[in-house]
Amino acid sequence: MVGWRRLVWLIGLIPLGWLLLGLWQNTLGANPVERMIRFCGDWALWWLLMTLAVSPLRRLPGWSGLIRFRRLLGLLSLFYALLHVSGYVVLDHFFSWETIWRDILKRPYITVGLMAFLLLVPLGVTSTRAWMQRLGRHWGALHRLIYPASVLVMGHYVLMIKADYRAAFVYGVILAGLLGWRVVSVVVRSG
Repeated sequence: MVGWRRLVWLIGLIPLGWLLLGLWQNTLGANPVERMIRFCGDWALWWLLMTLAVSPLRRLPGWSGLIRFRRLLGLLSLFYALLHVSGYVVLDHFFSWETIWRDILKRPYITVGLMAFLLLVPLGVTSTRAWMQRLGRHWGALHRLIYPASVLVMGHYVLMIKADYRAAFVYGVILAGLLGWRVVSVVVRSG
């Protein structure tokens, strides 16, 4: 299984490689900083949706082994979210904390995005076996923060859009389906 994990990590780094290649070849367009920030944010969202898709997909015959990759997919989502936020802080605002603070207060999509990021960070930090043992039964409760975090990520994405909502609609439907599946499974198990 270690070989498969390495393969998933390598696949997870392909978007970063593509981004670095685009930066090196100067093919990221007129505003490469904005392109990099959005690119990393998109990949953070996609990895998050893939992470959430593991539980329903593992119920399919022959797919139960997917559970081994859920943590890795979640860490890839956090990795791209960290690149997304770092790009905003470092490249877009050059550590101007006053400007960043004004942005947080003035622009709802940044406020919502920051809240989502702050919920995802403890999930990444506590994703190790050692933290699972330290937190015991509280670990699962903490990691259920992925659900409100995913809603906030989607809200961040929707609020950021100025014109074409088609992609946001598709991602929203996928997220609603994944979260809806969880609600149905909880109701079925408790009923």
